[in-house]
Amino acid sequence: MNNIYENNPAIGKFDLKNKTSLAYSDFLGSKTKRLIDIIISFVGLIVLLIPFALVSLLIKIEDPKAPVFFSQKRVGQNGKYFILYKFRTMSVNAEKRLADLTEKNEIQGPMFKIKRDPRITRVGHFLRKFSIDEFPQLLNVLKGDMSIVGPRPALPKEVDQYSAYHRLRLLVKPGCTGLWQVSGRNKLHFEEMISLDISYINKGSFLFDLKIMLKTFLVIITHDGAY
Repeated sequence: MNNIYENNPAIGKFDLKNKTSLAYSDFLGSKTKRLIDIIISFVGLIVLLIPFALVSLLIKIEDPKAPVFFSQKRVGQNGKYFILYKFRTMSVNAEKRLADLTEKNEIQGPMFKIKRDPRITRVGHFLRKFSIDEFPQLLNVLKGDMSIVGPRPALPKEVDQYSAYHRLRLLVKPGCTGLWQVSGRNKLHFEEMISLDISYINKGSFLFDLKIMLKTFLVIITHDGAY
């Protein structure tokens, strides 16, 4: 992370449209990155069509009345809202039960994660273990709301607690995977995630994205930091 952001009072006035204080990689907003996103997401959705059907069946068998997919408002590039898609891994009343679990949060900062979340279903545990629940986000990539590689898509209530420095991560599209996800994921605290996001925005390139995508397969296989 560049020292320019440390203890800098001017950062509190940072405007998302002003990128002069950040070494913003041109690749992140390029047509090349968008083309890569379209190709990977389109091919991925076709290849995963049958696995998607099997996962949907498992979710329905466990709870026939519950929806297969979980949709949620997230904050995208430049603060624009979009609806993120995932396979449902929690009970249908998960959001209502969150208030009772907040004090058990195991991640510092405006994020919530606990290793043994009682709201997660049996099928959900398996899906999260191998990050299968994230695969429907390929739809978000195809639509243009997300990229294959980028910062974690944040919740509006998380962004409400961001400082101006934290909001720098909103300069680019959020990703299905990213530097945070392959560098420890939930084992890292919030400020470490921000530092990794800023590093990605500074260094983003085709080869860097490729490296992150390759590391993602290893993380999925080892389910490192997934819960």
